[in-house]
Amino acid sequence: MIKLAGLIAAMLASLVAIAGGSAVAQVSPSPAEVAGYSGLHAAAWAGDTGEIRRLAVGGAAIDSTDSAGRTPLHVAAFASHDLAVAVLVELGADPNRLENDKYDILTIAAVADDAEMVRLAASLGGNAANVTSIYDGTALIAASHLGHAEVVAALIAAKAPLDHINNLGWTALLEVVILGDGGPRHLATARARCRRR
Repeated sequence: MIKLAGLIAAMLASLVAIAGGSAVAQVSPSPAEVAGYSGLHAAAWAGDTGEIRRLAVGGAAIDSTDSAGRTPLHVAAFASHDLAVAVLVELGADPNRLENDKYDILTIAAVADDAEMVRLAASLGGNAANVTSIYDGTALIAASHLGHAEVVAALIAAKAPLDHINNLGWTALLEVVILGDGGPRHLATARARCRRR
């Protein structure tokens, strides 16, 4: 009984922290950051694959980072430029690299509800088992929390671990139940997750 009470207290504390806004979410480049981009970062944000190739052939560092640790590949994923993502990986960008807040391109796409980018990232070597975010979760946990059912199905197809436990003590299914709203999107997410069993 004491263990259950402790678990409930921890869960409530986590919910209060999340509801209170102290939860850290992935952050897309701001307009000021985008305005300051040059080279590969600027080309990636614009989705300019010709410029990406020209710069890479000219010796630009494919995995250079901005002040938030975002590579051109992260920037292209945030901008939802599928072709730029594919070209950057072809040129040697690491699809599993984490930026400063510990997000990879799969998790960026999962949070953005971009199922097409999730499938592309997985096909390019993105690992759905990567531990991401300050919560030591996965792309599947993030998508489940948000009720992104199509993304959840794509991540399950990419062999995302179903029972990974984040540092809050939650799995993807617990995130659906605890943080979901019980509406159609979260129900579809739970069903997609349960079908894999």
